Amino acid sequence: MLQEMGVTVWAPAEALTPTPAADPVAVPARGPRTATAPAAPAASVTAAAARTEPAPRPVRDRAAPASAAPAALPSAPQGGSASPALILHAAQALYPTADPAQTPAELSAGWLVVAESLSPTEPLAGDAGRLLDNMLRAMRLHRHPRVYLAALERPQAGTAAEAIDIAPVLHDMVAALRPAMVLVLGHVAARAALARTEPLGRLRAELHQLAGCPAIVTYDPAFLLRSQGNKAAAWADLCRALGLVQAASPGT
Repeated sequence: MLQEMGVTVWAPAEALTPTPAADPVAVPARGPRTATAPAAPAASVTAAAARTEPAPRPVRDRAAPASAAPAALPSAPQGGSASPALILHAAQALYPTADPAQTPAELSAGWLVVAESLSPTEPLAGDAGRLLDNMLRAMRLHRHPRVYLAALERPQAGTAAEAIDIAPVLHDMVAALRPAMVLVLGHVAARAALARTEPLGRLRAELHQLAGCPAIVTYDPAFLLRSQGNKAAAWADLCRALGLVQAASPGT
């Protein structure tokens, strides 16, 4: 049929047997048909085939692969610092009625606890406050009248509190109290007090200095209530702080 249309057929030489060229117009009638339409020239067939096949798109019009497109970058946070705004309350004595005469000598001159608190006016209230009280009592700090808490508070929504740099303010507080040890509880307190952004695990492994006083970082009570498995690690941190104070205390 392709030969009758004037299209060259390519085939192996042995498959083609030499036959006399047939006139494409003089085709025997098939059935009731008595004549056939003349075959279209080869050029016309080629042009018709070209019209039916979609033309390839130019290279410059093809879309670039997805990997070549620039990735969308997240917008930078507004306001500069990613840390939440915090309020630092004045240091308050946790056990002001403790008898100084009954204070164990190895607890030294005093302690300062820096922690985020949901109720700065009653820091030992609520579940987190009671756990903090239990932690300090296990260290016998409830027998020391100079155990202070510097409470950090997140301002409530709608207030006009401004983000301040906690580190220098806390530095002045430590310099005034001169505690034997500073306990920094929780990642929020550690970032604010030390002006550091490392993970809490790395901060726990170091011995820090605040205004010349040693400082130990550990987990905060609110986190320990949610993650009971970290209580042993927190107790190890507190024992380390006790050991450092006892080693530095005269006569121990």
